[in-house]
Amino acid sequence: MSASTGSLEVRPVRTARERRLFLSFPWKVYRDDPLWVPPLMGEHRAMIDPSRGSFFKHGTAEFFVAWRGDRPVGTVAAGEDTAITARQPAGMKEGVWGFFECFDEFAVASALLDRAKAWCRARGLARMAGPFFLEREDCYGILVEGRDRPPVLLCGHTPPYYQSFVERCGGVPDPMESLAFEVRLDEDSKEWEKVGRMAERIRRRGWITLRAPIRARWRDEVPVIKELLDKALAHLPGAMPWQPETVEALMRQFLRIADLDLILFAMVDGKNVGWFPGIPNVNEALIHADGLRFPWDWASLAAGMLRRPKCLSVKSILVLPEFWRSGVAVLFFDEMRRRARAKGYTWVDLSLTGSENPFTPDLAARLGGRVYKRYRVYRIAT
Repeated sequence: MSASTGSLEVRPVRTARERRLFLSFPWKVYRDDPLWVPPLMGEHRAMIDPSRGSFFKHGTAEFFVAWRGDRPVGTVAAGEDTAITARQPAGMKEGVWGFFECFDEFAVASALLDRAKAWCRARGLARMAGPFFLEREDCYGILVEGRDRPPVLLCGHTPPYYQSFVERCGGVPDPMESLAFEVRLDEDSKEWEKVGRMAERIRRRGWITLRAPIRARWRDEVPVIKELLDKALAHLPGAMPWQPETVEALMRQFLRIADLDLILFAMVDGKNVGWFPGIPNVNEALIHADGLRFPWDWASLAAGMLRRPKCLSVKSILVLPEFWRSGVAVLFFDEMRRRARAKGYTWVDLSLTGSENPFTPDLAARLGGRVYKRYRVYRIAT
């Protein structure tokens, strides 16, 4: 089956050559965009491979290229996370769309999204949400504000015309925007002084302790983190239990670049009640590495990695709801600031958090933080 508009065709990826074209197409779209961070080609090759990609352990997907004659002009993926749809009622089942890239031509965008809708509709999925790199926490949404700097680790960067294209194709934005906050570490302020005083009082009480993971036993932390993710985020609209494979894949990715001194767990009476992972923003080096498509790109990456990133990215502030007012988050931030400043970091990125999250936006504001990027996820009826 293919969608067509004149000489425009959208065809599924079938051959090794077509997979290469699918993965390399973003380089054409962002050729003149200095803020784009090229994805690592090897990681994306594994990501779309059913025998290796973590998504395929709990879902299925297909990948498409839009062609005008013999020229590729766009890409899209459609998928179903069967672990999620199995828990959704009939008539409300939701697929995902992603890997959406095209030039500034609405006809191409429309044909791509029509093809993704047809794929989802054939599987009884009433709508599809995206864009993602299939996994819902990877390259989340369309950038609608904040094109003055490159994205950080696991955040996306999209052309300004994508928003209008998706909305013209029937995309309805999730009412909860996804926000990235900037919190300065290198500036002394009354907010940080207050946090320091509160943290010191909590330390003196001695009932909350912090620990770092042990690298050799990182797999033991996967069920701990999954439990914290499921329970700490259960209050959010549409929250679903995380898949163990997804958590393990994220941990494996983080551990390649992580400084374990900056990944903190909080414990009360021997129980894990919170997780606060600070990850070096390696995008500061990867922006110069061209996705490691060619052997000489490794030299650019090595040169970039010699300079410690200035940004520490925090992807989750997980605290069990019964401990929200206990001071765990205050202790996390104060300890992280002490450790990160000593290592030369100048700011923390908190991304991504929902605008309706009752916890993180308020906490970021109390630290003098500001929103510096906004993303939107769109749902499209099939």
